[in-house]
Amino acid sequence: MTDDRMLRTSRNLPFTPKEVYSAFASAELLALWWGPDGFTNTFEVFEFTAGGRWKFVMHSPDGADYLNDSFFKELVPDTKIVIHHDCPPNFKLTVSLTPEGDGTRLTWEQVFDNAETAHAVKKRAGLANEQNIDRLTTVLREVSN
Repeated sequence: MTDDRMLRTSRNLPFTPKEVYSAFASAELLALWWGPDGFTNTFEVFEFTAGGRWKFVMHSPDGADYLNDSFFKELVPDTKIVIHHDCPPNFKLTVSLTPEGDGTRLTWEQVFDNAETAHAVKKRAGLANEQNIDRLTTVLREVSN
C-alpha cells in the first residue's frame, strides 16, 4: 500500500484507552462527536460487534444530509477499531489506541481505494478528522466531569 491512498492523524489524549474506546462503543456518545464541526447524526443501525453494521445520516450545518453505511470490521477492546465505510467514498478507517503516560495515543488512518479519492477527500474535507478528534475530546471531558 502506498501512502498516497492514506489520510493519517495522530494525537495524545488525556483519557485512558478504555475511555476513548467507550466513546466509540456507545451510540449515544458517538452520535455527539462523530463528524466535523457543526454536523449532527441520526443513527439508524448501530451494531458495535465485529461484522456489525453502522448506518446513519450526517446532517451538515447547511442542511444537507449524507447517508453513511459502514460495518465494524475488527474490534479489539481498548486497543483498535476498524471500520469499513461501505459507500462512496469507500475507505477503511483504523483507529489505534496506545497507552501513553496517563493518557492515550490515538492514531486515525483512512485508506481509500485510490490516491485520487484520498486527495479529493483531503481537499474537500480539510481538517475534518482533526475536528472529529476535537469533538471526541470535548465529549470525553464532559462525561468525565
